[in-house]
Amino acid sequence: MLHIGITGGIGSGKSTVTQLWVGCGAHAIDADQLSRELTQSGGAAIPLIRAAFGDMAIGSDGAMDRARMREWVFSSPELKAKLEGILHPMIGEESRRLTELARQSGAQVLVHDIPLLVETGKYKDKLDRILVVDCPLETQVSRVMARSAMERDAVLRIIQAQATREARLAAADWVILNEHKSLLELKKEVQALYALALELA
Repeated sequence: MLHIGITGGIGSGKSTVTQLWVGCGAHAIDADQLSRELTQSGGAAIPLIRAAFGDMAIGSDGAMDRARMREWVFSSPELKAKLEGILHPMIGEESRRLTELARQSGAQVLVHDIPLLVETGKYKDKLDRILVVDCPLETQVSRVMARSAMERDAVLRIIQAQATREARLAAADWVILNEHKSLLELKKEVQALYALALELA
């Protein structure tokens, strides 16, 4: 089974590209989705987050208050490290379980959608190829502002807390530049890479 890590900055279109891989026949594990499941109401991480950050970290619906937590962690490296110390081991454990299920099902290609792949550096030795979905800074900013109704400064703070574009590209085996491409153009690129991945598998 070939393991491919897909990463990219916020607003790059990484999740769209991951879904295109799934459409081709690949299996996928989405680290962001695992994080959302852990931090939703009743999620396994909620008691630990409450203990570490207090009741203000939990919204009235019982889920982690994502907006407040985003504000905290992007203004404090210590709080960011504390949250990651809770979530990353739990995400890793669930990812290993899902990887084994994919293996048992006979999957040939498994894509791991990992936003912080370059930042953590922990996944590289477990991946056969790294695919970076890339786009210019201004494209990232405009996309995130449009989809999340966030202020420009807030988006820039998130981008500045992530790996630089140069660092991601330096880690890449494959790159998809996703600036002005249509969904059909992206799909054709992914289909070509999927065919190559099957050969490698």
